[in-house]
Amino acid sequence: MVGLKLFDKIMLKTGETAYIVDVLEHSYVCDIERASGTDTDFVNPDEIAKLL
Repeated sequence: MVGLKLFDKIMLKTGETAYIVDVLEHSYVCDIERASGTDTDFVNPDEIAKLL
């Protein structure tokens, strides 16, 4: 997805929601809301379903 910026809320293709906490050249660092809590991980653009 093009045009995503810091702190945007996104939906991943897994159904999880996440917030972008850093924008890198070819990926994003996101806080991902999971059943076990919030994890910070790298997310590639092809893993993103939509901007919320």
